Amino acid sequence: MIFISPLIQIILLGYVVKTDIDRVRVEIVNLSQNIHAVRIINRIQHTPLFNVEGIYYQDRDCMETFKKGKVKAVIVFRDALERVDKKTGRENPLKYPEIQVIMDGIDSNTSSVAAGYFNGIIKKYILTDVERKGFRMPVENKTLIRFNPRLRSINYIGPGIVALLLTLVGLFLTSVSIVREKEQQTMDTLLISPLTALQIYIGKALPMAIICIFQMFLGIGVVTLWFDISIRGNLLYLLLTAVVFLFATLSYALLISTIASTQQQALFFAWFSMITFILLSGLFTPTENVPPAFQFLVKINPLSYMIKIIREIFLKGNGIEYFYKDLLSLAAIAVTVVTVSLLNFKRFISK
Repeated sequence: MIFISPLIQIILLGYVVKTDIDRVRVEIVNLSQNIHAVRIINRIQHTPLFNVEGIYYQDRDCMETFKKGKVKAVIVFRDALERVDKKTGRENPLKYPEIQVIMDGIDSNTSSVAAGYFNGIIKKYILTDVERKGFRMPVENKTLIRFNPRLRSINYIGPGIVALLLTLVGLFLTSVSIVREKEQQTMDTLLISPLTALQIYIGKALPMAIICIFQMFLGIGVVTLWFDISIRGNLLYLLLTAVVFLFATLSYALLISTIASTQQQALFFAWFSMITFILLSGLFTPTENVPPAFQFLVKINPLSYMIKIIREIFLKGNGIEYFYKDLLSLAAIAVTVVTVSLLNFKRFISK
């Protein structure tokens, strides 16, 4: 649970949880006699992004194709109405076929990304062909992507998985620590010992904090070496952020452990909390997508700050001057949770 499980989770999540598209199954319906249609189809066939299941030269019912789940997209090529110049009777070299891209919108992310790639292939071909014929576009746009130029989703997801690992292990293992003592009736042994409430509290939290820090660096090693993600920033800032984050997470887990009556109940609370933390953290979707009425849940979610900071350190190489406000917010959450948890723990042992 402590050593083997995190390695398996990081590797599996790194491969499974990604937004990149690869080998999207498509069908092509070519109703055009334009040479440009053939050339564009050749480009689509030779890109690794798409897997052309078939090329048809008669009109097909794409709805039936989508219902059977055979493909994710159907591309239809038709001749433009004014392809032939009326004065000369010859084919206009600048007339391209009409292209219709029909997507299966069940998987909205794949559909939107694939449609963008289709448009990029078609646009690049037309621009290249126009320049080859001696024409130039009056305006040319060039896109410069910083911090993640290859647009690899693992570069974005990988650091978030490391933060998720801290939450997963710390929350689950710590939430059963005190309630297990109650169930095994060994809590009385601690209470009659010369230890103070604060010492017992630290004794329960500190070992898990050390284990979580070790697992964090283990996770960093996996995502950097296995997935080839470089760290641009200072790891000392990441360590500082992780310590503050663990103060909040482990204190919350101990609060669950003092409230719960059984280990099963503690695990249920921990599972419910973890799912809520993940959904409102920005790990998979931007926190800006959360409705305004629930934005306050994002503001009090320590995982959202941890993921934001770890991404800034990993991808942007930012120093503390760029994210100190998020770190202060995380520290405020940690102080609040530690205070509430410690007061509740003192009340618990005084019974």
